[in-house]
Amino acid sequence: MNERLRTVAVLGGGSAGWLVAGLLAAEHPDLQITLIESSEVPVIGVGEGTWPSMRDTLRRIGLSETEFVRRCQVAFKQGSRFDGWQRGASAADGDRYYHPFMLPVGHGDVDLVSAWLATAPERPFADLTSPSVQVCEAGRAPKQAQTPEFGAVANYAYHFDAGLFGQLLREHATQTLGVRHCVDHVDAVLPHENGDIAALQTRTHGALAADLFIDCSGLSARLIGQHFGVPLKSEREVLFNDAALPVQVPYAEAQGPIATCTIATAWAKGWIWDIGLPTRRGVGCVYSRAHASEDEAQAALQAYLRATGAPDERPAPRSIRYDPGYRERFWVRNCVAIGLSSGFIEPLEASALALVELSVQRLCDELPMSRASMDAVARRFNDDFGYRWARVIDFLKLHYLLSERDDSAYWRAHRDPASWPERLRELLPMWRLRAPARHDFGRIDEVFPAASYQYVLYGMGFRPDAGPLSPDKLQAAHACFAEAHRLAQRYLPALPSHRGLIDHLHKTPT
Repeated sequence: MNERLRTVAVLGGGSAGWLVAGLLAAEHPDLQITLIESSEVPVIGVGEGTWPSMRDTLRRIGLSETEFVRRCQVAFKQGSRFDGWQRGASAADGDRYYHPFMLPVGHGDVDLVSAWLATAPERPFADLTSPSVQVCEAGRAPKQAQTPEFGAVANYAYHFDAGLFGQLLREHATQTLGVRHCVDHVDAVLPHENGDIAALQTRTHGALAADLFIDCSGLSARLIGQHFGVPLKSEREVLFNDAALPVQVPYAEAQGPIATCTIATAWAKGWIWDIGLPTRRGVGCVYSRAHASEDEAQAALQAYLRATGAPDERPAPRSIRYDPGYRERFWVRNCVAIGLSSGFIEPLEASALALVELSVQRLCDELPMSRASMDAVARRFNDDFGYRWARVIDFLKLHYLLSERDDSAYWRAHRDPASWPERLRELLPMWRLRAPARHDFGRIDEVFPAASYQYVLYGMGFRPDAGPLSPDKLQAAHACFAEAHRLAQRYLPALPSHRGLIDHLHKTPT
């Protein structure tokens, strides 16, 4: 009971499983890590967006950013752009806003919101306070060719091919970090007398024992759901989307521009993501089966593809269905669920891989660990990640409940306060009087900072009743606005085009 954990078994490959195995092996080389992956279970492979935290994760695993860019069809992501979410109008009519990864200049130190409303309320808040919007609009990369790996001029994350990413992680983990890869099918979970998992019974390799089991088996949740019976806490009454139609389409012109952000376009009964990679776009229609049929979603997707210049010859979309929610517990006895096995809400704001990163980093921080200390670790982990999942749901719901769209029951239902999380019902009246601030969020390491809430609130037309500012505070805010403008003017001529930087990284000798 008091001996340190020595062996870890990860069930499931894909991005989640290999991220877990790779980071554990890199930070705790004394562990014996085995990843068990069935050749009979396909990887979903549609998660193509990350947060800036992925840069640090890859660096810690020991991957080269240049190799990552070359091997995984990587493009750089500087945030998200939302079209048609507020009124259902076009971007040309002003129904567009950005959630950039760069914080507003002066955020946390200066009252930017009151000054914005007092002096320039006609300008989008993000445009006024962050240079990232102009960088994205101009199609510029977030760094220069000579910027060191993982370094940034403008804050950035990645878009990539999820299948290729899993392959690169697998190769690095097995060849460099010493992770054992076992391709086999698990027929049974063998328990200890005390209720722990003792081993996984495989068809070819026999019983694979370990001290700790990590469930990365995807939506099937083979260990946390099927074996331990931990139910999913459904969020269908809050966030209605439960289906998606993803498709990969080539560019109309092979050397056309690559979007520098995730584009999320609302339609009458859901929304469509558009992720630009160097050789193709990943596009998908997200919808609620309670409000739209698959035929309606297909029609919306095809209309979007035609409008955005996709070639006439394109593959048929896949159909994915899921139950939006998360586990009531993520860690039970000597098993912890990470990735889709722990839950999934929807692709909005790319929180899925970010929660994988947060989970495995927390696991790394808790090691070394003994079985005697594991139950206390599990209690804290369950408390913390229950909080984090709830905050993800708050933030995603914020994108919907402020909409003025009235073209379907879908959007009207989102505006109904009965579907709002309790925390948002408490916070929105406060935010009518002031901007979201640090003390509105209870943890140091919040999933989404106050700045993210500000970008979405004010992008969606929410306007607080800001009070008057003293001349000194107004002057300080204006200095921040001027600095954001100065940075944008400095960045635009100095940064290469997005495709130009990617082409350079593909050609540079290693």
